[in-house]
Amino acid sequence: MSEGINNQYDFFKKVNLDDDGNIGVSLIGEGVLNNRIIVSQSNFATTIGGVIDSTKEYFLDGIIDIGTTQITVPTTGISIKGYTFDLSGLTSSEDNYTMFISESPEIGSGNMLGSDYLITTSGTNSKVYEIYDATGFNAFEFQRINYIDCSSLGDIYNYRQGLEGGTGRFGGSPSLTLHGNWVGGFRISTSIVRSMSDTTTEPLFKAGTAFVMNSRFLTDINVDLGTLQPLLDFAPSNFTNPSTLQLKGCIVSRDGVIDSTDSNITPNMSNTDICSDWDNNQGLRNTFVGGKTQVTTQAETVISSASTFYDISGTFTTNNLQHFDSPSQGQLRHLGKDPIEFNVLADFNVESTANNVISIRITKYDASTASFLDFLPQLRQVNSFVGGRDVAFFTISGSITLEQNDYIKFQVANETGTANVTLEDNSFYTVQER
Repeated sequence: MSEGINNQYDFFKKVNLDDDGNIGVSLIGEGVLNNRIIVSQSNFATTIGGVIDSTKEYFLDGIIDIGTTQITVPTTGISIKGYTFDLSGLTSSEDNYTMFISESPEIGSGNMLGSDYLITTSGTNSKVYEIYDATGFNAFEFQRINYIDCSSLGDIYNYRQGLEGGTGRFGGSPSLTLHGNWVGGFRISTSIVRSMSDTTTEPLFKAGTAFVMNSRFLTDINVDLGTLQPLLDFAPSNFTNPSTLQLKGCIVSRDGVIDSTDSNITPNMSNTDICSDWDNNQGLRNTFVGGKTQVTTQAETVISSASTFYDISGTFTTNNLQHFDSPSQGQLRHLGKDPIEFNVLADFNVESTANNVISIRITKYDASTASFLDFLPQLRQVNSFVGGRDVAFFTISGSITLEQNDYIKFQVANETGTANVTLEDNSFYTVQER
């Protein structure tokens, strides 16, 4: 019986985790994983604190206080895993300390990959990262990482892309600053933030030196901000393409209160900016691509020939343009790349000579071909009303495809004569994404 118990104990000492974090069992005599280095409280200085072997996975056997020891990420990268963020981690309470560094800004680092552990850098002026991409084509990717009471997450320079999944930020002031040119984007999915410092003014995500995001920054973050803390400190100039700052399904509160009018959540950005694509959020304004233009000073459209279309005259005033502008009176131009399908609704009162038949059509300028496309017109007869007011009423609706820099306008024709027509005050049309 004693022999059996000892053998059973030896068997279970061979328990290990595979690359997906699943528990596996190695039978006696099978050996151990050759490409895994176990990091413990007793050996961290010579394992993860030593020269990193990028051909190995560093496995955190427990929550390890590494003190002043720094982890130098080589140009060939680093991979770190743990059991879970409750059972594995790297911590330091030292002041003026950085946990992950490059050998130098000039040499840089490679891929940074990690999963299933916690990180704490709670000392004054301390941070988690100061990492420079060695080539501009590496990845900064972490799954199920919790940042606990961090004074700062630090600085990441010129990485190709970032990815967070299932991450948490709890306590402290865990601000992450992105620097330089990012060609591949940054995605934070299923992330939660709670118990932030009420004295910090540092945002969770911040633009650093020469920061440019060439692809998208996307998050569905669930965050409760500190009293003075922004969510994002980015500017439109940090994004080179339309609709690439994507806040989708976020829940944002401050000290437990949801207030979408809070201007300090995104102090230098708006939902209406061309780079913004915000929807289905709570505590943030959403982006509604489209806009409205309305006649505020009416004017006659001169009809020189019957059955000939002319641009409608008048002074138009725009309202709530998002990803649109108005290059000329009565025109609405699409500035974005997505979406491209829109509903158009017009409500026009047109004054002319009684019993004349008036035709109005939508005309689209196709920027890709520098040409105009006309859509089927709507015809109405001018009605004669008591008091000498002769008006035709138009309600026009339809769908239209608008690529970047395409614009629409309305044109009018008198099908039965050359009497001039006037689009009356308060006539309007709207464009709205389908």
